[in-house]
Amino acid sequence: MVRYSVEPDAAVPHSKSRGSHLRVHFKHCREIAHHIKGMDAAKADKFMQDVLDKKSIVPFTKFTGGIGRKAMAKLHNAPGDKGRWPVKATAVVKDLLSNAVANAESKGMDADKLYISHAQVNRAPPGRRRTYRAHGRIGKYASQPAHIELILSERSEGVEKSDDGEGARGRKITKKEAAMKRFVKVGGGSA
Repeated sequence: MVRYSVEPDAAVPHSKSRGSHLRVHFKHCREIAHHIKGMDAAKADKFMQDVLDKKSIVPFTKFTGGIGRKAMAKLHNAPGDKGRWPVKATAVVKDLLSNAVANAESKGMDADKLYISHAQVNRAPPGRRRTYRAHGRIGKYASQPAHIELILSERSEGVEKSDDGEGARGRKITKKEAAMKRFVKVGGGSA
């Protein structure tokens, strides 16, 4: 059995999916995973399909060197409006997400409540090849593959707010009142 970087609580229903030594660019996969983390599974699937159709864009936030600016990236508040449409990496992450959803359904989880609670991408060992340079030299020609892992969890039902406006302990205390309660009077001077 493979180890995941995060082991979710066994009491919370979850499903996992991972791929190792995937021949897709690590930097592209990292930006996709960073963007979809926390999304509902259905919304993330739709986003990735839109990226494949070039209707949406993956905002690049960390690896931004040489990434061109795109007007579409403004929709995601990308820093410097930088983004790309990494088709191959998006297709791989989309397949992993669909695998995680299928795993959840086989466990009897509700597919509508699933969200991506954990998405992580690590660098895999580079695939080394050679390229031939001028004056008889040889240069490296390495690929940058990736390890990707996804964990989906079910969203818990929210608790409704009570109508009377009071919390569990009655009236809410202001910061000033809390500070006054912490303050201890020292000495008993006459007034």
